[in-house]
Amino acid sequence: MAATITKKQLKELPVVPYEKIREYLKTGHIFFSSGSYTFSGIIQRLTKSVWSHVAIIYKDTALNRVMVLEAEPYVGIRLIPMSKYLRDYKGKKRSYKGQIVVAKLNFELEQEKLNRAISFGLDELTRPYDNWEIIRIMTRILFQIGKREKNKNYICSELVRDAFAKAGVVFQLNDTYISPQEIWKDERIELKYRIL
Repeated sequence: MAATITKKQLKELPVVPYEKIREYLKTGHIFFSSGSYTFSGIIQRLTKSVWSHVAIIYKDTALNRVMVLEAEPYVGIRLIPMSKYLRDYKGKKRSYKGQIVVAKLNFELEQEKLNRAISFGLDELTRPYDNWEIIRIMTRILFQIGKREKNKNYICSELVRDAFAKAGVVFQLNDTYISPQEIWKDERIELKYRIL
């Protein structure tokens, strides 16, 4: 299990420059971010966690590209170069405001299973982000209502959960939702690098 971490502890982790670890990143590594944005803060407070976002790394060795497969608010499911995410976040010519770490499963997934997970995510490209899910999660937390029926839109942690489920890796949700925190605290997750 990746240990529970505070914002202070996260900020104290040594930053490894992306260029130094890029070649070691692999498809199936997990991207966690702790944003310093209003929406990030809402997610962090709701889930009592430092994490506001989770995604999957996809490495295309033929093109020598490292990509982030994610569900992004107001955009939907997309594939974005990691270098762009780090240096030109949302096209604003500045880096992501917050901290980013890369984690991995503590065991190797067979290539066929990884392919199923990534193929699922790629098949979902352009599917809408579930912009109202955060409100629904807050309502479920406040009123202790069980998990809703699945719809066709995603939040980031639902995309990661469903993609890994295609590879036979099941992440447990708490009573009402799955958040980046539930994935982070899974006993099979281990921290690799802090890159921002």
